[in-house]
Amino acid sequence: MEGKGLLKNYLIWVILLLAHLQGCKTCIEKERKALLELKKYMISKSSESSYEEDTEERNLNSVLPTWSNDTKSDCCGWKGVECNHTSGRVIQLYVGRNFLRDSLNLSLLHPFEEIRSLNLSQSAITGVFDDVEGYKSLKKLENLEILDLSSNGIQRSTLPFLSVVTSLTTLNLRSNFIAGPFPVKDLRNLTNLEVLGLANNFVDGPRQIEVVCGMKNLRLLDLRGNNLVGKLPLCLGSLNKLRVLDLSSNQLTGSIPSTCSSLESLEYLSFLDNNFTGVLSLKPLTNLTKLKVLKLSSRSDMLQLDTNRKWQPKFQLSVALLRSCSLEKIPSFLVYQKNLRLVDLSSNKLSGHIPTWLLANNSELEVLQLKNNLFTIFQMPTIVHTLQVLDFSANQIGGMFPNNIGHALPEMVEMNGSYNGFEGAFPPSMGEMKNISFLDLSYNNFSGKLPRSILTSCFSLKYLMLSHNKFSGQFLPRGTNFTSLRVLRIENNLYKGEIGVGLLRSIRLEFLDMSNNFLKGAIPSWISKLSNLELLFLSNNFLEGTIPPSLVDLQYLYLLDLSGNVLSGALPSHMDMSYLFLNNNNFTGPVPSLLEGIQILDLGNNKLSGSIPQFVNSPEIRILLLRGNNLTRNIPRGLCDLSAIQVLDISDNKLNGSIPSCFFNLSFGVREDMSRDFRYGIDFSLERIKLEFYRFTFVVEELALQDYITKDIGIGFEVKKRYESYHTGGSNFRKGMIDYIYGMDLSNNELSGVIPAEIGDLPKLLEIAQVPDEHVNEFKSIEKFKIFNTNNLWVNLKAIKKLVEADALKMEIIPNPNEVDGVKVLQLETAAGAAIRFFENAIGVNVPRSRFLPVKATSDLLLVQSDLYTLVDGFVTWNKARTNPTNPAIELRPEFKKVASFLGRFKSIPSIVELDSLKVSGDVWFGSGPQALFSREKCH
Repeated sequence: MEGKGLLKNYLIWVILLLAHLQGCKTCIEKERKALLELKKYMISKSSESSYEEDTEERNLNSVLPTWSNDTKSDCCGWKGVECNHTSGRVIQLYVGRNFLRDSLNLSLLHPFEEIRSLNLSQSAITGVFDDVEGYKSLKKLENLEILDLSSNGIQRSTLPFLSVVTSLTTLNLRSNFIAGPFPVKDLRNLTNLEVLGLANNFVDGPRQIEVVCGMKNLRLLDLRGNNLVGKLPLCLGSLNKLRVLDLSSNQLTGSIPSTCSSLESLEYLSFLDNNFTGVLSLKPLTNLTKLKVLKLSSRSDMLQLDTNRKWQPKFQLSVALLRSCSLEKIPSFLVYQKNLRLVDLSSNKLSGHIPTWLLANNSELEVLQLKNNLFTIFQMPTIVHTLQVLDFSANQIGGMFPNNIGHALPEMVEMNGSYNGFEGAFPPSMGEMKNISFLDLSYNNFSGKLPRSILTSCFSLKYLMLSHNKFSGQFLPRGTNFTSLRVLRIENNLYKGEIGVGLLRSIRLEFLDMSNNFLKGAIPSWISKLSNLELLFLSNNFLEGTIPPSLVDLQYLYLLDLSGNVLSGALPSHMDMSYLFLNNNNFTGPVPSLLEGIQILDLGNNKLSGSIPQFVNSPEIRILLLRGNNLTRNIPRGLCDLSAIQVLDISDNKLNGSIPSCFFNLSFGVREDMSRDFRYGIDFSLERIKLEFYRFTFVVEELALQDYITKDIGIGFEVKKRYESYHTGGSNFRKGMIDYIYGMDLSNNELSGVIPAEIGDLPKLLEIAQVPDEHVNEFKSIEKFKIFNTNNLWVNLKAIKKLVEADALKMEIIPNPNEVDGVKVLQLETAAGAAIRFFENAIGVNVPRSRFLPVKATSDLLLVQSDLYTLVDGFVTWNKARTNPTNPAIELRPEFKKVASFLGRFKSIPSIVELDSLKVSGDVWFGSGPQALFSREKCH
């Protein structure tokens, strides 16, 4: 009987399955044709915007490849298409990541009458249109609930087309180019919205964002990364269904509105990276029992977070991120938190003991970030904890490293304790961290040898950074078990002896830096077995012998730095890499001629002989340094073909003959077909730990760790008889001083003949706005640069007309951060003086300061309008009554910055003939009538 019952049930399931399959209809022909029309349109637009010869074939194969013309192909099974099982109508369409690069014709979507979800993200859509229906086009899609247009090029003109889709519950417009005031008119009618994403646009406000207060169904409001200014509207408290509110990376000020206490459903709140100042209270959040993620930071150092000891909120957070809040004490409310998984208190002013009590209170804590504070003491608790990420870098912690740290934190995956003052030996207990993959303890004062427990037990280590310490002895003996190692940095230590064989098992190693130690002996040939090696730094040691030929044959090696050793012998005839530093050795023989792909070549200060090769296989070389060798014969004319060259130094050799006049053709860093965004420097990508703490629709809170490391490169070049080292920015994302240096040095040779006149016509102007803040002082140094300031330009208008008509003025765009009426903007400009390089026979005139009086600020205007100068027949004449030969030093408050304000506060210009200095430090207004300023004190 039991068998018959099972058979009966089985037959029922079969019948139901067959009935279900019978009811599953294939897509209707009308929509099938519409899908193919949409594909055809996307291919055509993608083809129009591409310059590849095989564009048509490429697009046919890559754009929606499963959407087939085969009539037997069911479109409901195509990738990105989902149909209703009963009607066969398309209800979901995903065509993202197919680069349209144009406006989308909305009429192509009309056949999909039952569509509920439409995803057009990451398609390079620049706008939408409908020549027949106009703004009412999308009204035909009456069932559309979800619309994703994120990561496109959409501007404000698209929004009126969306305002009619009142059925929408989710609208994602993140990462577009929507600018201007908050789109009140276009969003007013979308009262059914539950999810609204406008992050990473250029929206102003925030007064206009009150329109969202009418969207009572909102669960998610994502406005991060805009230009919202001012205080938050009180009406936000009426959104009692809101679960996620992200207002990070704006310019908000004021306080958290008291009405936020009504956000009873709130789980995620982020005010990161705003302009909060003064005392900020978190009390409005007291009763938000569902709050799990709280993120707060300020760009201003004037923020003071209210850390009232009596405040005990009712929420239990998973994520507490309180970066850059000027905290001097850890907020007391964290004592009451028991479910924390991530705590970030970085970039504050916290001091004393590292708060390891957070571990005791939160057994599930996975990430603790405390970098860039003032902590001085680090002691581990006796408990064993499962913490995975700990960052206490850039503090002031001294003394010995906690001896029990490995026992207390055996599950550690990433630890960063760099830039502190630790000293003494490494604790052997670190070997108990079997899962550790990232360890950075660089820039400390550790000494002695690494314990054998670390060398043999930490086999999960991928990134080991121990540079700038005092480690000594032979590095990595036989038996080292770093089988997962990708990056090893031990530069600037006290290691000595020959390079050990401990790396033989590290076959995944890609980045090895052992520079600035006391290593000796030959470069071991076994290094060539590290087949994945990309960057090798062995500079400034005492290595000797020749370069193993197998080393330069490594397939992926693109940087080799062996400078500053005592290596000798001939160089390999071919070396295919991007950066090659072999300077300051004893190499002999000829300069290699086969250097494919080379961008920086430094062979200076060796004993190389013979002629300079043509470098025909090195068209992209940018820095060529051959100084201080025994090179002879003529300068080859082939150097004139190095169109990307930026620095050329062939000084201190025995070159003879004349200087090729074709050197005029060298662009020295400026070339029409060359990227102006080239950066020197080393960026090495890392595989960091991935941890997720919260997710709701497209808002995901996960661990964000820097996914690359950088390495600075120094390039030696002589300017004004001073040999300087100009450094890269350390990263391809940042420029360093070497990115701004353009030069050629032919000195101390045996050259003859005249210097070609054309050589003098290679000027290039560098604007201070192009220089990173950290290099401004270096930029202003009169020791490094001889000529400063382009204050006036005399240009023949006919010459400008000629260049404009030929489209020859290829000016560099300079992004210059500025502030307009309190709003931070990025001002895009060009340097007029930099156009000098496009004019034939342009010259510079060195004018002494006594010959001109620049007016660049209202303080300069005060000088010009005063009795200190008189204007006679177009000449500015100095007042002879002034005995001091220099101008007064004048410093005015920001209230005087604009000319209109300046003129309003100076009813008449006072006499300043006897004035030495003037500093206005109050709310000062200068009256009318005769007045004179004599005082050397501050004017209040």
